Amino acid sequence: MPLIRHLSRRYFQIAVCLSCLNLTPANAMTADSDTQSIRRDIAQKLMPDFRYFCAGDEEKCREPVTVLPQELKDFVAESGVGGVILFSENLSWPGQIASLTSDLQQAATGEGDGEPLFIAVDQEGGRVFRTPRVFTTDFAGNMAIGATIGKHGTRFARESAEIMAQELKLLGINTNFAPNVDVNANLANPVINVRSFGQDPKVVAQAGEAQVEAMQSQGILATLKHFPGHGDTHTDSHLALPVVDHSREMIDAVDLYPFNTIIREASPAMVMTAHIQYPQLDDSKLNDKSGQPQIKPATLSKKILSGILRDELGFKGLIVSDAMNMAGIAKFFDQTDAVAASFSAGTDIVVMPLPVHSDSGIRAFNELLDALTQKVLQGELDRELIVESAARIRKTKADFGLAAHFTPSPEKLAASLADNKRRAQLLADAAIAVVKGKPADFIIPETGNVLVLMPEETVCRAVSYHMSLYRPQQQVTCMSLQQLNRPSLDSAMAQADTVVVGSMTPAPSLVELGGMEDMDVNTKQIMGFDEAQALLPSLLEQVKETGKRSILVYLRMPYDAMQLNTFSDAVLATYNANVYALSDEPDAPYTGGTMDSLVRVLTGMLKPQGGIPVSLDEVSTPVAHD
Repeated sequence: MPLIRHLSRRYFQIAVCLSCLNLTPANAMTADSDTQSIRRDIAQKLMPDFRYFCAGDEEKCREPVTVLPQELKDFVAESGVGGVILFSENLSWPGQIASLTSDLQQAATGEGDGEPLFIAVDQEGGRVFRTPRVFTTDFAGNMAIGATIGKHGTRFARESAEIMAQELKLLGINTNFAPNVDVNANLANPVINVRSFGQDPKVVAQAGEAQVEAMQSQGILATLKHFPGHGDTHTDSHLALPVVDHSREMIDAVDLYPFNTIIREASPAMVMTAHIQYPQLDDSKLNDKSGQPQIKPATLSKKILSGILRDELGFKGLIVSDAMNMAGIAKFFDQTDAVAASFSAGTDIVVMPLPVHSDSGIRAFNELLDALTQKVLQGELDRELIVESAARIRKTKADFGLAAHFTPSPEKLAASLADNKRRAQLLADAAIAVVKGKPADFIIPETGNVLVLMPEETVCRAVSYHMSLYRPQQQVTCMSLQQLNRPSLDSAMAQADTVVVGSMTPAPSLVELGGMEDMDVNTKQIMGFDEAQALLPSLLEQVKETGKRSILVYLRMPYDAMQLNTFSDAVLATYNANVYALSDEPDAPYTGGTMDSLVRVLTGMLKPQGGIPVSLDEVSTPVAHD
């Protein structure tokens, strides 16, 4: 009896409580259903990376996800995330990639009651290229394309985008965070440089439009980046928060010109934001983590994203953020608040809001989802804005047929690879340019010793390999500038008749080395390139004093602040230096389309015909277009 009285009294207390809250069982169910609906909408607006995963709570996991573990399968199925971004660590070989993307979509869609994923990569070509170069077609990149436009129009822009899109589709990847349509107005830009088509906004717009149309004709979502422009920065937004202080007139005529043109003419599926302050577009401020006021970066600016991109430019597609773990955001702002601010500004999809690399990462991500859901329920986030954004995401997925997601076909990729690489070689051939000198200055005689100095060992191995193909009898010594032994260098220099020197400016940046995850290792690698570059003036001066022939090769930007061209008899520009091993064997030769083109130019087999898509005058300004 006492137990019955106790239970009755407890039931009465619960009933009174529910009555006070006006929550009948039906209302309680409705409230819970409403919360879940908001949570599902928010989940569609988030795109984590699965670069690494370790079971348990390991803080710094470095186990690449090449096979989808059960923990991540469950996370995808239960959280309802809208997409995933993959990196080179996830992509080993075609069969493996196809299995991974199929498993991701299966986890998301289940028995047909789930929603398909955006599976995204950064596949720009050139410096930023995520799939294995040996198994896919690695085009020379945007500035190489820009170097061909004067003679070939947009042919290579269209062909490269079409082939990259076809290959991504055959691997089960449906979204490409490309093309980059930043106008490279700053020769020393540390992060964009050869990722840009050039310095003329009209050329950038023409090439970018061709790439968007080609990618989307193959069913791949294309992305313009980085809005409203990352081309005139001295700082990498992976490391800090850059400022572009152009006038509004210059912003319209230069930075925004490609975005405006391509949005109007080609309807890109996505536009990616930049973690950059544009005070002439929005000088309003918000407090950072330390309480200091900061001008809102574009990613967090409603004036820029909703006011300019949506209202002025009329963009109707999806606005996606650049990676939110970059220092341009993460160093200054709390991640939950930054995601919420980006949503309020008008972003549809936030990329990499938190790492999901362990069980604790999964918990933290779910806590983020709960916190954002509460912000909607409490009125801190506009519910109508979230619902409209989620509807736009679902409509885009339907428009591109993601529910009937692509069936990967590594076999078809392999069947077309040889022809695709042949077409990529044509771009590398067409892009290489003469900056200084005549053929007699840069064609190496068939007799005599050649010393090649390159910024890293793999590039050396590629040059040596291609020299062995075209000049098997020539004595060639190649040394890495990062591993120079002075006695060996002096001996090789004394025996050389011709010295070829590779200059790589700017050095590789975090975006091509993989981003923020391995920042300490990547920073040391970048320092190695910078130290190698610092050796060049004295080395070239030494060659000049001996009277030997010297050929300077700009492997990226056809420019350097040290004016190395003044020391050399001839100067060539390749705009690309990417190479890859032909097999997994330790002594496998390295190759690369651009290195093949370079060697054929040096041996007189190929006439360089590329243009120079940037002004080499450091104080020049880009051409403005109305």
